[in-house]
Parts: sequence; C-alpha cells; structure tokens
Amino acid sequence: MNAPRRTLLIIDDDERLCSLLATFLARHGFELLSAGNGELGLKLIKDRRPQLVILDLMLPGRDGFEICRDIRKHSRVPVIMLTARGDITDRVVGLELGADDYLPKPFEPRELVARIQSILRRTEPGAATEKLTLGALELDPRARTFRLRGKSIELSTTEFDLLDLFLRNPGRVLSRDWIMDQLRGRDWEAFDRSIDIAVSRLRAKIEDDARTPRYLKTIRKKGYLLAREEP
Repeated sequence: MNAPRRTLLIIDDDERLCSLLATFLARHGFELLSAGNGELGLKLIKDRRPQLVILDLMLPGRDGFEICRDIRKHSRVPVIMLTARGDITDRVVGLELGADDYLPKPFEPRELVARIQSILRRTEPGAATEKLTLGALELDPRARTFRLRGKSIELSTTEFDLLDLFLRNPGRVLSRDWIMDQLRGRDWEAFDRSIDIAVSRLRAKIEDDARTPRYLKTIRKKGYLLAREEP
C-alpha cells in the first residue's frame, strides 16, 4: 500500500511556478496546495492543515513577513520562506519572525525537496520519543511540546529542534557549524546568522533574563553550551 501523500502549501502569486512545483513535488509524494495571496493562504492553513508552508516574501497586499507573523500567532507549521534576492536582511527578518528556513529565488526544485524532507524528518512522529528534562525544562519529542516550570510554551520548529539538540548534549559546547549540520544537513554561507537568531529567540522563551542566561551560554569563538542546572 502506498503511503498517503503529505500536504504542502505554497503561498505565491506566481501561477507558473506553483504549477511547476505541484508537478515536481507530486513525483516525491507530496500534494501541493497553492494560494495567490496571504489571506487565502492563512485560510488554507486553518482549513487544510498542511504539513509545511512555502511562503514567498513578495506577495500582493500584505507581504510574506506579515503573513509569517500571523502564521506564528496560531500555528507551529514549518515555514520555508522564498526570497527574490537572497538578501541577508530579508533572511534575518524572516527567521526572527519564525520562519524555519529560506531559499533564494531562483532555486533548484531538488534543493527545495531536500529541505522539505529534512524539516519533515524532524517534525513528523518517529525516532526519538523519550522526554528530555533539565531543571525546569521539559521537552516531549513525540508530542512536540515544551514546558517550562510546568507551563506550556510555544516553540517554532527550529526553536524546538534546537532545544532538543541541546538537551541531548548538556554541558557540551556545540559549534555553529555542527548545529547547522545537525539541523539542516547542508552547506551554509560563511556569514549566516540563522543559528544566532534561533538561539536568541530560544533564550527569550526559556531564560528569566536573556541578557544573563542561566541555561544557554555563549562560549566565545566556540559556540553555545546548555549548562547543567546547579543543585
């Protein structure tokens, strides 16, 4: 029996691109829904609950930044943002708003598929299921939930996977390159702030004071470390 097709949503007003991607992604087991503007896209997210959203930055009416912000108010669905120029500023802003990845246009469809599969491997039920705890932190990989001092806290896909990575390696310094490889499994540009942004966003959610973190420490010139809580 064939596995059911997973549903993706692209929010982009380029009808030709949407049509081409629908054909290409179908070969890889995906059904692609499309929306030509952000409002329709938000409605489809609510009604059809796709496993992942591909979101263009340049949209008629409200741009991709605004739509990404609205998505994150109500959903943790993974978001890959498409940027026309690949401008580093666009990437940084998108990641700060909760996008999980970005892809500059034009792009190779095979690269898009690789990134989709990488994200879905991390977010779909499967491998690791045991709860991870450290002090007041409690992460449940199976339910994709996080609690801080017993209170449920919403994390984006990248924030969740980053915390999962740290909780599996407490007291160990993790370099940016190693983190990038574990989370995305692809080559990165030398000047890529996505990990720093994700750490900053995660700190804001797990630390009492993000400026003097108790858990997530910066180790200068080496990376980051999740400190073991002192007794």
